[in-house]
Amino acid sequence: MKRLSTVTFLLLFLLLNTCSRNSTIEQTMRERANKLAQKFILIDTHIDVPERLHSRWEDISQKTEEGNFDYPRAIKGGLNAPFMSIYIPASYQQTGGAKALADTLIDMVNKFASDWTDKFIIATSPADVINQFSTTRISLCMGMENGAGLEGNLGNLKYFYNRGIRYITLTHSKNNKIGDSSYDEEEKWHGLSPFGVKVVKEMNRLGIMVDVSHITDSTFFDVMEISEAPVIASHSSCRYFTPGWQRNMSDEMIKTLAEHGGVIQINFGSSFLSGKIQEKRSKIWKAIDSLLAERNIKRNSPEAENIIKNYWKEHKSGYADVKDVADHIDHVAELAGIDYVGIGSDFDGVGDSLPTGLKDVSQYPNLIYELLKRGYSDEDIEKICGKNLLRVWKQVEKTAKRLRSE
Repeated sequence: MKRLSTVTFLLLFLLLNTCSRNSTIEQTMRERANKLAQKFILIDTHIDVPERLHSRWEDISQKTEEGNFDYPRAIKGGLNAPFMSIYIPASYQQTGGAKALADTLIDMVNKFASDWTDKFIIATSPADVINQFSTTRISLCMGMENGAGLEGNLGNLKYFYNRGIRYITLTHSKNNKIGDSSYDEEEKWHGLSPFGVKVVKEMNRLGIMVDVSHITDSTFFDVMEISEAPVIASHSSCRYFTPGWQRNMSDEMIKTLAEHGGVIQINFGSSFLSGKIQEKRSKIWKAIDSLLAERNIKRNSPEAENIIKNYWKEHKSGYADVKDVADHIDHVAELAGIDYVGIGSDFDGVGDSLPTGLKDVSQYPNLIYELLKRGYSDEDIEKICGKNLLRVWKQVEKTAKRLRSE
C-alpha cells in the first residue's frame, strides 16, 4: 500500500478541517435561524387553508397528510399570524353566491378557533397579534381574496369588517365590479371602476387594508392615487425576474408602493420566482385549458380535477429554490429599502409549485438561514418576518381613525 506524501497529507488534512469548520458554521447559522423564527413575530399574509379544506376536509390541529399548513408544522416553523385567505373564485361573479361563500369560509376560520382553543385564536388588529405572540396559540387573521364577495354593495364592506376581514384583494382572475384583473385578457375599466374608487375610499375609512395583488398596472396606479392609507401586495413577487408577467410587480410599482409606505409580500410559487418556470407553467395551463375546452369541462369543476392532476404529472415545469425567494427580497431591499418587503407565501394556493426548501410552513427558518448567509441583520429579518406588515396595518388603522373623525 502506497503511503501519502507529506504534502498530499497536509492538503487533505486542511481540506477536511475546512469542511468540518464550514459544517460547524452552517449548523450554528441554522440553529440561529431557528431561534430567530421563534423570537420574532412571523406573519404570512396569504395562506389558502379555507379553500383547501372547503374542497377536502382535514384536521389541521394535527399533522395532515396533504397541504402546506397545519398547527404542528406552523409551530415548528415559527409562524405566528397567518392571514387565512377567504378566496372567492371569479366564477361566482357570474353565478352569484359570492357573499354566501365568503361567510362559509369565515365561519370555518372562526370554528378553528372555537374548536381548538388551545391552538388557534382570531386576530383582527396589530394589537391582537402582538398581545397574543407570547402564547402557544396561532393568531388567525383574515383577508378576502377577490372583492367580488362585496357583490357590488358598498355596505358589505362594513359587514365584512365586522366579520374580521382586514384586507381585500380587489380582483382575482377576471375583471370585476371594482376594477381590472392582471389575468384578464381584456381591460374593462382601464383601472378602477367608479364603484372601485368608492370601495378604496371606504376601505380607508373602515381600516381595511387595500391589497393590490392580482390587479392590472393601471388599476394599481389608480389605487395609489386615491388611497390615503398605505397598501399591501399580499402575495406578489418581482416582475424583474419574470419579464412581461403582469401578475408580479414592476420596479416602478414597487418603488411607488414604498413611497406611499406600503409593503410587497413575496409569493413563494415557483412561477412567481423564475421567468423560465413561469413560461413553462403558462404553456402547460394553456394546453390544459384547450384540453378541457375540447371536452366541454370547466377548470374548477370536479371532472377537471383528475385531468389537471394527471397532466401536471406528465408535464413537469421544475421548481425554484429558497435562494430565489431571497433574490426577490434582495431586489426589493435594493430597489426600495428593507422596510417595504415581507412574506406572502401563497401556501395551499399554488399547488405543487413551491420552491425547494420552502415546501410548507415548517420551513420558514430555511429562508431566514439564507438571509443570514447574505448578511441580513437580526433587525432586517425581524422587519421581513412581520414588523413591516405590522407598521402598515397600524398606519391603516390610524388613517381610518382620522377619516372617521373628519
